[in-house]
Amino acid sequence: MKKLTGMTLVETRLAVIMLVPALLIVFAIIIFPVLANFWIAFKPVGLGDLRRAAPQIRERVTTEAQQPGDELVIEYRVRNTSQQVEITDVELVLNIPAGLTVEESPGRCATTNGRMVCSYDRWEGGYADRFEVTYIAAEPFFSQGRVPDDPTRPTATATAPNPLTNFVFTLDNFRTVFDARQFWPSVWVTIVYTLASTLGVLVLGLFAAELMNRSFKGKAIMRGMILFPYVAPVIAVAFTWQFFLDPFSGTLNALLQQAGIISDPIPFLSERMYEFTPLGVPVRIPLALTSIVSFGAWRYFPFAFLFILSRLQAIDDQLYESADLDGASPFQQFWHITIPQLWSVLSTLFLLRFMWTFNKFDDVFLLTGGAAGTKTLPILVYDNAFGRSDIGAGAATSVVLFFFLAIFLSIYFTTIEKEDQE
Repeated sequence: MKKLTGMTLVETRLAVIMLVPALLIVFAIIIFPVLANFWIAFKPVGLGDLRRAAPQIRERVTTEAQQPGDELVIEYRVRNTSQQVEITDVELVLNIPAGLTVEESPGRCATTNGRMVCSYDRWEGGYADRFEVTYIAAEPFFSQGRVPDDPTRPTATATAPNPLTNFVFTLDNFRTVFDARQFWPSVWVTIVYTLASTLGVLVLGLFAAELMNRSFKGKAIMRGMILFPYVAPVIAVAFTWQFFLDPFSGTLNALLQQAGIISDPIPFLSERMYEFTPLGVPVRIPLALTSIVSFGAWRYFPFAFLFILSRLQAIDDQLYESADLDGASPFQQFWHITIPQLWSVLSTLFLLRFMWTFNKFDDVFLLTGGAAGTKTLPILVYDNAFGRSDIGAGAATSVVLFFFLAIFLSIYFTTIEKEDQE
């Protein structure tokens, strides 16, 4: 083994030191959230469990002291903030101000050095109680000015387990996910939406790239307009599409009705299935799903357009000139020259857009909220975690989504590897 010289060793150590921040950033942003998601997926935690169980104490003056020697009665209300988690070693501390003397208090409370400490062994989940403490007010208490609403400023401490860090694991979250009535329909909708939207992105991107690969007046303006859907804020374009497709005030319905194509407005984003009869043949299509697929294809085709156009411009013109001499038609040139030259770019774009669309949440959520047969797995993750307040089920759904994506990637890379070997 070759021994490193002094300078080489210093350079190697410096390279490792410079690499450490990047590795820490990758771990903090990518690896740790993924590991945490897997951890939560096997734990029975709800949204309320993210707030750690703790004792809570509030005080309320029920009998005010008007002059020295009067009684001051304060009611204390205590409770466990968690409905399920038990807390132990509870300690309530009441800070007795100058001029107050304890006359009557619960037996569990002891007064020392101007403080009253009330101790409890345990509070079960949902525990709540109240007790009163009677004080005798002296002159120093009134000399402080106006009596505050919380004269004793109580505090509470306890030992509470954290459901996120314990070692209690369960498969109930996955049973909940797989037994849900809407899980498998969501899987099917996710696959259809992802494939159709990805293919639409590639087709529109290829068409736009072929168009922009020619010289014509206004080409620069046209290129900027093509890029607009991709660079515009998603919330802006989503609301624009909602207005455009609105059944009552939408532009598309108004144009279709004025042209006599339809008689009644079409709710593009809120109707699951729509039936029409072209040439007298009844045809039913998933209308809302088709609408969000169209939106996805329109919004993200500029991404494919840029890559495809750059590859088109790198194809040798002599290939097309030779094909012309051989009498090849434009379609034959496109199929036998353009597509093979673009295949590597198209396959890479398909992989990227498939992964991103499979995990896409904001587009569907903003357009339909997952209604009318458009509930995808990312929407189901949101519904489980925040709609049902079941963080464990939401994490389990995202783990299932992760494995579906891993299966696709395995099939994809296996297929690509076989094609490369051939």
